[in-house]
Amino acid sequence: MNLKQVFKKTWPGQETRDVEETLRPEVPVGIMKKCNHCRAAVMDEEVKEHHYICPKCHKYFRMPAYARIRSLADKDTFEEWDQGMTGRNPMNYARYERKLDALREKTGLDEAVVTGKARIMGHETVLCVMDSRFLMASMGSVVGEKIARAAERALEQRLPVVIFSCSGGARMQEGIVSLMQMVKTSAALKKHSEAGLLYISVLTDPVTGGVTASFAMQGDIILSEPGALVGFAGPRVIEQTIGQKLPAGFQTAEYLLEHGFIDAVVERESMRETLAFLLAVHEDKGRNRAAEERFSGSGTETSGMEDAETGGNLRSRQEHADTGGILRSEQEYAETGGALRDGRKYAETGGVLPDEQKYAELGEILPDEQKYADAGAILRDGREYGETGEIPPDGQEHVQTEAQDQEYELSGEMRDAWDRVQTARDRNRPSGQDFIDNLFTDFMEFHGDRCLGDDRALVGGVAYFMERPVTALAQIKGNTLKEQKQRHFGMTMPEGYRKALRLMLQAEKFRRPVICFVDTPGAFCGVEAEEHGQGEAIARNLYEMADLKTPVLAILIGEGGSGGALALAVANEVWMLENAVYSILSPEGFASILWKDSKRAGEAARIMGLTAPELKKMGIVERVLPEPEKLTKENMMEVCGSLRTGIEDFLGRYASLSGRELAELRYRRFRKM
Repeated sequence: MNLKQVFKKTWPGQETRDVEETLRPEVPVGIMKKCNHCRAAVMDEEVKEHHYICPKCHKYFRMPAYARIRSLADKDTFEEWDQGMTGRNPMNYARYERKLDALREKTGLDEAVVTGKARIMGHETVLCVMDSRFLMASMGSVVGEKIARAAERALEQRLPVVIFSCSGGARMQEGIVSLMQMVKTSAALKKHSEAGLLYISVLTDPVTGGVTASFAMQGDIILSEPGALVGFAGPRVIEQTIGQKLPAGFQTAEYLLEHGFIDAVVERESMRETLAFLLAVHEDKGRNRAAEERFSGSGTETSGMEDAETGGNLRSRQEHADTGGILRSEQEYAETGGALRDGRKYAETGGVLPDEQKYAELGEILPDEQKYADAGAILRDGREYGETGEIPPDGQEHVQTEAQDQEYELSGEMRDAWDRVQTARDRNRPSGQDFIDNLFTDFMEFHGDRCLGDDRALVGGVAYFMERPVTALAQIKGNTLKEQKQRHFGMTMPEGYRKALRLMLQAEKFRRPVICFVDTPGAFCGVEAEEHGQGEAIARNLYEMADLKTPVLAILIGEGGSGGALALAVANEVWMLENAVYSILSPEGFASILWKDSKRAGEAARIMGLTAPELKKMGIVERVLPEPEKLTKENMMEVCGSLRTGIEDFLGRYASLSGRELAELRYRRFRKM
């Protein structure tokens, strides 16, 4: 109910009259806040208890730096760095220093960013948090210096960096000196990245100008709070400069997600758990250690592992040969002599093993092909052969092992090729997302190509496979007609291929294996795809994947159409489900081009050599996995069981190889075709 008061007012030359005025309630300072979105007055303590979120409309208040740190960091773990650092007035801007002093007294901050080291749910990280109360968190020389120092100390201590950005951009009062902070912070973060360390950027409202154009958009992973304003030129600048009317929702976090510039929008209440998960995925302990023990053989034995005492190698990122004393990791030492040199390995006897990382327990060195001799047991191209000492020819044939006993046999009558095409296209067939959900845990999807858009026909992100971090990619056709249209019926756009490559390069940086589920009629064809550079995007994938220094496994689960499929299948091994197909183009396209009659697609399919058994026989794929006559989501568990065993074996065989060896094996795989 509005309160009213009556008072007397006299106008010049007029008589005095009674005037009634409605009183508006004052919001008590320090007790109540007014939400800028719903205009409601809410209790200050209630807002603080709920992560500075309005209890009425759930919109976000801007969060002070120390309050955000308290909401993220484990209790009593935050160690502040460079406290008390203050700047100068390089432009001799009038009253600038007086303004800074007043803000320090009002906010309790030294400057617009707080930096330090903390633990987030047990995971140690460097944390930088900007505070908009201090000159709209504009980036002056002190802000740039503190962030650069934080990145440098993170590099020294080999820690990840998490930066919460909130800024109006470069600080006008410091002129060109402020502009130079964009380069300084970027250069420091580049050094940090080149050391293989993680940087997570979190965007909060608002992030504009020079901060957007530097460290805010340079993260390995970029997250944003909902509704955050993010852009180079703010809406007011755009409207006043060129008079352009901006579309609804322009420059919001959700707009950036749709246009491919950020990985995910994360609610403030979930930010701590999300950051903890991402930090865990990227560190070499905790859940990773359990996986490492499995692959090193120090834990429970798994398929593909060989004990050193029986003549094999313990194949993992850190391996020990009981009879040779070789520790295989980024820094390797000979057990006697303790030599350390550029990632190369030295034998216990003192003999130097050059460049190709070849070993011979009995003194024999086998050239070029990553072969190992141990009393006749040969390991070649990451594949295991019999104990007879015979080296198979270049066809990459597998000796049948227990893990491959159920591999599809080539003998017997084959199903009709056109029938397999129809089966591969069945709408009820499990999608790549279904395989991700069944084979991996804790999958977190990342979005966007950082260039133009986020193609929904290509899903990618990080997950755990049996407690080992992996990057998973999948082409998705969709089930309902609406979803199929949204996903272009699985026909990947250039944005999708660029997103896939971005995530694969990220996997290479953090030594994560890449698992690709291929299912596409072919790359999207149309004006939009051509304008966005479809040919260049596929070409770039082939070029970069050929030299990717991490294990890559491609699994064709449905259609493998032309270059659209190949752009995800430049792998160390390519597997196919029994009724999947893989071809130069669709049978309809083949018939149209060669015979000018697409109705002869069935005939084309029979001569194209596109079935899994035919491709296995040609050496195009390494494995064919059996499946039920009609594979569905309901009966896919048997196939997933075979895939789980196979992937574990694959990772076991490739985990120990260096990046250069992995790339060389991939090169040799395709070179012989």
